[in-house]
Parts: sequence; C-alpha cells; structure tokens
Amino acid sequence: MNESRLRIGVLGAGHLGTIHMKCIKNLGEVYELLGFFDPDQERAQKVSEELGLPSFESIETLVDAVDVVDIVTPTLNHYDLGLMVAQKGKHFFIEKPITETPAQAEDLIKVSAEAGIKAQVGHVERFNPAYTAVQDQIQNPMFIETHRLAEFNPRGTDVPVVLDLMIHDLDIVLHAVKSEVKKISASGVAVLSDSPDIANARLEFENGCVANLTASRISLKNMRKTRIFQRDAYITVDFLAKESELVRMKNEVDHDDPYAMIMDLGEGKQKQIYFEKPECPPINAIQEELHSFASAINKKQEVSVSLVDGYRALKVAHDILDQIKLNLNLIA
Repeated sequence: MNESRLRIGVLGAGHLGTIHMKCIKNLGEVYELLGFFDPDQERAQKVSEELGLPSFESIETLVDAVDVVDIVTPTLNHYDLGLMVAQKGKHFFIEKPITETPAQAEDLIKVSAEAGIKAQVGHVERFNPAYTAVQDQIQNPMFIETHRLAEFNPRGTDVPVVLDLMIHDLDIVLHAVKSEVKKISASGVAVLSDSPDIANARLEFENGCVANLTASRISLKNMRKTRIFQRDAYITVDFLAKESELVRMKNEVDHDDPYAMIMDLGEGKQKQIYFEKPECPPINAIQEELHSFASAINKKQEVSVSLVDGYRALKVAHDILDQIKLNLNLIA
C-alpha cells in the first residue's frame, strides 16, 4: 500500500456527511476510508448499505482505528469531538463553523497545536473554481459586496443565517483583505424562524477597505455573488454558477483597435477597458478541500484553511450577531 495513503473515518452520516464519504471514496489514491459513525442506528444502517461501508460501534473505536477524522456533525458537537480527536493525536478535518463559540475555537487551536497535529476547517468556497481562478488577481481590494441568498429550507434554521450562510463570505472577505477589522455595523430580522433569517453587515478594515455582506434564507431565488473593487480592476465571482470575470483598466491604449473600449479621463488622460473571463474547470470543491488536507499532511505543509482562519470567521460572525441583538434591543 502507498505509504502516503491515509486511513480516514467520518463522524456524521447526515446529508453532508454522506457527500463527504462519496468524495473520499473518489480520493482512493490518498485516503483509505475505513468507515463512519452516526448515533442514529437507522440512518447508519441505510448509509452503510448504500455506500458499502462499515458503521463503527462508537466514536472512540473509529478514532483509534484511523489516521484522520472527518468531523461532519452538528456544530454543537464540534468542540468536544475536535478536542477528543486532537488529544488522541489524530489529524482532523472539521466542517464550518469551527465551533459554537470563539472561546471554544481558541481552546481547540491551543490543544491541536500542543498535539502537533494537522487540522483544517471546511470553508469550502475557498476551493470554488470561480474563486480560485481569480484569487491571485485580488490585490488590495478597497470595497467588497457579497450577496448570499437562498430559498427557505428548514434544514439549518437551528442557527442564525449569519452562521449558516454569511460565514462563507466572511471567510472569503477575511482571506482577501490583508487587514484587521476595525468596525462592524449590522442589522437582521427573524422572519420565519427564531433567529435572524436575513442579515446585513458592514465591515470596516484598518487599511480603509469596506465590505458589505448580505445573507438571506428566505429569498425567492438563490444567489451567491461577490463583487470586488480595487485600483484599476473590478472582479466578480459567482459561486453558484462557478463563473468569474475581471474588468481591468490599463494606461496602454490601443488606438488601432476599432473595438477597443477607451475611457477619456480628461486632461489628455485615457485608459482602456479589458474584459477577462478566466477558465473555471468543473471541479468538486468538497473533494478538492479534502484532497488538499491529505497533501498538507503527507507533505508536512500548512493547511489551506487553518483553525485560526475558522476562528477569525467565527469571531466576526459572533460580533455581527452581537451588533444585530444590540440594534434589535434599541428598536424594542
């Protein structure tokens, strides 16, 4: 057997856990999927038969048998499971959000570092081909606008929309803007569930960048778009359609091209507009993030989305929720 092939087990056989298992089975060159654990016996039997995988009798027996644990359980369990896996010296992949609270995330970071293991958070949009196609072109953005809208689905309404949907875009924004958040303004409304179903947040960074994020799970249509504005460039990323576009303005003007789009800025200054549509290969982002984790372990490299990254997104998400609660109290 290839020495770099990692034995892996999955905790959680729900909708997303099942998707993870299918992706891992497709990554047979780097992973050996030994099985999974789910406390729901009926579900465990169904998934076991469907995927032809053994269902472990307990979490402990699964963790002891593998090199890597894939934690795809409700967020409520993330901290305890991550802690146990790290203390047993096993690498782990953990779905977003990293934990319920920022304090739990800080503790998990500390314990994982002491254990000397690799851990990665499942902020999957980092691997969306629409984003990877342009991320190297994002340089010192000064304004970012994101819209993540979804039709209502009872699954996921146990948490506010900020932790369910907006956190994806928070991770992208924090990854793109190389600066600390200085100020947060936010508002939100609970419409169909007991927590905010629609929210808007404005982040102001130390370097002057501003990000405006909107998330809704009561929309009539689905949308996952981000627009990034920087000096001489405008970048759009459609995470849903997996398409991106760059609009650049350059000083070099081609007057011989009859189709050239030239802007006259006055005082003899001109700029030419260039449109670029990068190729976005049809990849499976979940499969890509799991493959990148295996590579980080085998090559002893930094993971693509660290626990610190997960903590930063979660901390800003909770700051947004605190601001929403404050505004609601003022209205009341």
